[in-house]
Amino acid sequence: MSKHIAGPEIERLIQLLARIPGLGPRSARRAALYLIKKRETLLEPLNRAMQDAVENIRVCSICANIDTSNPCTICNDKHRDPSTLIVVEDVSDIWALERASVMQAYYHVLGGRLSPLDGIGPDDLNLKTLRNRVTNGKMQEIILAVNATVEGQTTAYYIADMLASFNLKITRLAHGIPIGGELDYLDEGTLAAALQARA
Repeated sequence: MSKHIAGPEIERLIQLLARIPGLGPRSARRAALYLIKKRETLLEPLNRAMQDAVENIRVCSICANIDTSNPCTICNDKHRDPSTLIVVEDVSDIWALERASVMQAYYHVLGGRLSPLDGIGPDDLNLKTLRNRVTNGKMQEIILAVNATVEGQTTAYYIADMLASFNLKITRLAHGIPIGGELDYLDEGTLAAALQARA
């Protein structure tokens, strides 16, 4: 049984911080102590920012992105290519792709991936909205930017099959050797994918 070394408010802060991915109990204690030490310059502004986020964050009714406006900033951007739709598993994937600044396309967030073992089926994902967007939109290409996991690939196959009747180009992200990667250090699956998807 762990001893409480601080008041209940501080213990609660530590427990909540420990729920954040990447922070365990030790890291949460260090983060809490740092925030408390920097109370005026960090903790109080963080508290206000979190209250603002709770009050203003919305889920986009078009793509399911998270923003402070609905439709989101990306869906409202008229400079994007309406013929291309990038399908991702989660909002964090949009942020990663936007950081790369490679394409000015629109997105669609599935809200997860198919995983029968976890009880996640097609009805649990944002697939009906995707089908409606394809039916009513001007899309010519759907890019399935899902993770290279078994569940991600299963999801990609399901979506490709679901949209097969539409006159669309359905593509997936290439898999294989990362830039700067050395063949000797790569696993067999990565090498096989790189050979199959060679350009």
